[in-house]
Amino acid sequence: MLKSIEGNFDHPEVNKLLTKHFIELRSVSPAGSTHVLDIPGLKDSSIKFWSLWIDEKLLGCGALKFLENRHGEFKSIRVHDNFRNKNNGIKVINHLIEEAKKLNIKRLSIETGAGKFFEPARKLFIKCNFKACGPFAHYKEDKNSIYLTKLISNN
Repeated sequence: MLKSIEGNFDHPEVNKLLTKHFIELRSVSPAGSTHVLDIPGLKDSSIKFWSLWIDEKLLGCGALKFLENRHGEFKSIRVHDNFRNKNNGIKVINHLIEEAKKLNIKRLSIETGAGKFFEPARKLFIKCNFKACGPFAHYKEDKNSIYLTKLISNN
């Protein structure tokens, strides 16, 4: 059964997964086009973070940043290596969508990389019915970024 825990950055497994995520994304993103948040950045009051567990094993994590006008942005979505390539990314995204609904968010968006490394993430979001959009919030046009969005309803 899937268990969700909010804000447990200090758990060693969560910390290790996030640290790997930051290092990896920074290594494949050009300077000026890296938008990944470190743990202090994820602790900002405008962000809620969850880790997801199956049988006491870390499945993955993700965060939701509150923007203006009931708009939310996904941040730091990551599936643990032991659970990759098994459709678990959808579980993380669906959990975040359900949390967004509880928080009365009506639109979800994400910025991801345009390079080959980010292709699986782009495919996953498109599979979850996210559509291409222009830059949102503080983002600017950037050849290294892809912006995706989705309207959600509380029904």
